[in-house]
Amino acid sequence: MTLKHATLRQLKVFEAVARKLSFSRAAAELHLTQPAVSMQVKLLENQAGLPLFEQIGKRIHLTEAGQELYRRSLAVADELRAAEEALNSLRGLEQGHLHIALVSTATYFAPPLLARFLKTHPGITAKLSVDNRETVLAQLAANEVDLAITGRPPEHLDTVAEAFAPNPHVIVAHPAHALAGKRRMPLKRMAGEAFVIREPGSGTRGLLERLFASHRLPLKASMEMASNESIKQAVMAQMGIAFLSLHTVGLELATGRLATLDVQGLPIVRHWYVVHLAQKRLSPIALALKEFLRQEAGTFLAGWGHATPRRNRHESHAL
Repeated sequence: MTLKHATLRQLKVFEAVARKLSFSRAAAELHLTQPAVSMQVKLLENQAGLPLFEQIGKRIHLTEAGQELYRRSLAVADELRAAEEALNSLRGLEQGHLHIALVSTATYFAPPLLARFLKTHPGITAKLSVDNRETVLAQLAANEVDLAITGRPPEHLDTVAEAFAPNPHVIVAHPAHALAGKRRMPLKRMAGEAFVIREPGSGTRGLLERLFASHRLPLKASMEMASNESIKQAVMAQMGIAFLSLHTVGLELATGRLATLDVQGLPIVRHWYVVHLAQKRLSPIALALKEFLRQEAGTFLAGWGHATPRRNRHESHAL
């Protein structure tokens, strides 16, 4: 048996199944049917002369041969990406493709910013992946994206992270909430309030948990939701209060559907970062986008929201 007749398509399909350990999820990512994915993997196994996957219960696992081929397929994918980037360099900024991962909070401002960038580079196509911080960093670690936009750089991943705009976080409530309109409340006053919070893995949730832990205060979470939109709807329905990036609530504050609570030490002003793997060779397009964000994003986001909160003089990057 030999792999000399294996196709790039087969390797790409195999790599997706091996990475996700699921034929159905790989099919969804590749926009193929599950039988088509299974057929490509079967053809590759026939050429390898060894099984690449084994099923234990309802889950599939890589065999020893599968693990070896997976490592090799990642190397092939890296070389193909390098070749594509080299060709893009020769084309300059006229053509190319960008894959950008966004934490979900960034969806409130990143698409219009990217639209501005793409208008000046009409030959460029862009793919946006949106998820929570944990998933975005996993995509970054797997070299699946060119750039990631996140509110906090990864601690245990060798990356280059550049801040491009401030990212203030505030506590919001329904305008009729008993605490709305009160001045300079201590954070401990929030300990008795019911918070609607994001799911585990969310950067916003992590920041809130670290804030309360740093003050040795209990956090009362009444409800957990997987999106900022759901949280805002819950707060507007008077189901609790929430801790959110100011960039997610601009419309609701401007129309009086939400109100910020005046809490001592808030807002916590973090930053938005554009991140890439330290060893990644960025294309001219990716470099141009980084420069665009550095030059344009701060002005674009200035005053985003009903009012710009006072800056926290004790901003802490340990949170």
